[in-house]
Amino acid sequence: MPTNDSALNRRSLLAGAAGLGAAAALPTTAAQAAPAASVNEASGRRYPPNWPDPEPYGVADTRLDLWPREDNSFVLPLELRPRDKERGVVWMRDTYVNCFVVDGRPVYVATGTTRVPGLDAAGPWNDGLFVWVSPSLDGPWRLADTTRIRPDAEKGKVWSPEFAGENRPGRTVVAPWQEYWHDDRFGKRGNVWAPEVHYFRGRWYIVACMGDHSRKVGSFMLVSEGGVEGPYRLIEGNLEKPFGDSFIGGPAFIEPGAYHHIDGSLYSEGDDAWLVLHNNLYARFRDDMEDIVPTSGLPEFRQTPYDPEPYLEGAYVFKHRGSYYLLHAAWDRTSVDVYGSTRNAYDTPGTGRVQYQYDAIVAVSDRFEGPYSERWTLGVGAGHNNIFKDHSGNLWATFFRNPAAGYWKDPERTADAAVPGVVRLEWTGPEHDRLYVRRRDGIACL
Repeated sequence: MPTNDSALNRRSLLAGAAGLGAAAALPTTAAQAAPAASVNEASGRRYPPNWPDPEPYGVADTRLDLWPREDNSFVLPLELRPRDKERGVVWMRDTYVNCFVVDGRPVYVATGTTRVPGLDAAGPWNDGLFVWVSPSLDGPWRLADTTRIRPDAEKGKVWSPEFAGENRPGRTVVAPWQEYWHDDRFGKRGNVWAPEVHYFRGRWYIVACMGDHSRKVGSFMLVSEGGVEGPYRLIEGNLEKPFGDSFIGGPAFIEPGAYHHIDGSLYSEGDDAWLVLHNNLYARFRDDMEDIVPTSGLPEFRQTPYDPEPYLEGAYVFKHRGSYYLLHAAWDRTSVDVYGSTRNAYDTPGTGRVQYQYDAIVAVSDRFEGPYSERWTLGVGAGHNNIFKDHSGNLWATFFRNPAAGYWKDPERTADAAVPGVVRLEWTGPEHDRLYVRRRDGIACL
């Protein structure tokens, strides 16, 4: 059973005393004193409390208890590729981790957005998707053994635009809209990001997104014809385009009609599965898992939006003890209020509003489609994540420390950004039904 007391060498979230000192100097929000733990009358079991929410709705909770820290988190010791050895840790955004039971044994999987040597980001191109596997959360984490499928390719790479040459009649690995291309402004283009690995009805699936530098930007799904290592092919519904309809969005360099809904996710329950799309859409998969129904005009989750609603990313649904949790990533932007105090909120961009932390926000419902409650801050700097249970039933979330802006872009911290991190969660019990990053005085509740 993985615990926070493992003897493995774990890297702390905050970069040494300097990082902790900077965090301690952060502005605080209302309701600093946590209420006492609650006791469930039926079971007599103690649960950690809900915190009163900062007001008004949309103010971010920046308290250190909601940060991944040394006492509640660690960076996964993933097997290094040659490109990772100088850094000593895998460069990763959009970290995804999950645990599945296969043939009676737990199989842990990890993946995320990675970059090629020589580039400082995963664009304007990257070289595909890598998968790591392990028998436990603590490891050993090994690259998926793809050597029998592609002896000359980099180990662990399960899909890439460069695999277009493997297409055959009736079997498409890479669609034309996913292939690399070139222009005079960016040169080589085509990137893939935010992958998830799922084991559903005895088959392995990967949901991922072609990024902003692709011919068409949006989410797609692969299905394995073997094990977690592949070989993978594209499902029928993505042969011509990503999931959902196109609309105007993304950076200005994206051509009209090319942008679709990004950051696709898969949610399954029993024998049914749904696609979850950025940032408010969902659709049921066909029984054969080759497309969604409907294919356009997708239904929307019933949420309680902020006013105004900011740009959200990384929609993900997780079910725990009969409740559905809808996660998003949102930038906490700082500004100065009329009294001269710092305000942290999930604001839209504006004059004087500075990106600070890429947070995980979450809402709860008793139905998949909603209505969902007001959102709260699940984890500071833990945005674009997923929640999973280890094989002992403990709750965890991922994080990666976004280096694009804010706290983790600071030159003193970038060396510790973009990592495959996991953080322990706590549940506040059936009466209060919230999930938080495990707070310093938290109670481990399943």
